[in-house]
Amino acid sequence: MGGIRSDVRRRSGGLGPLRLLLDTHTFYWWHRGDAALSQTAMAAIADSANETYVSAIAAWEFIAKFRSGKQPEFAAIAADVMAVVAAHGFIQLPISIHHAQVAASLPLHHKDPMDRFLIAQALVEDMTIVTTDTAFVRYSAKLLW
Repeated sequence: MGGIRSDVRRRSGGLGPLRLLLDTHTFYWWHRGDAALSQTAMAAIADSANETYVSAIAAWEFIAKFRSGKQPEFAAIAADVMAVVAAHGFIQLPISIHHAQVAASLPLHHKDPMDRFLIAQALVEDMTIVTTDTAFVRYSAKLLW
């Protein structure tokens, strides 16, 4: 779908669970039970064998977009991102200096610095990003949609 690989487990030889990093929109759609999520993404997130992470960058993005008035629909999550992440059984992914160094050195294929941060976190932590954003394809991160 949209050129984003959904065969991550097959390419990795099917060894062990996936470590998923949810893009901000993916987390939002999961929280809402939105049909915008692909079947592949829903199955991977729902699979209890996989570890599912939400970055501190996504938390910042929810709050910033809500406070700016750009996305008032983020109100429920922005009120307490930590509680929403915990309610879904997801794992918080903090930001490290190593993440920042890698993000700052990535090519500017993607214009959004927050998305480049997610890409860097996925590369450093060996995670698979769950996203529909086709701009991520230009980086070497593992993707799933």
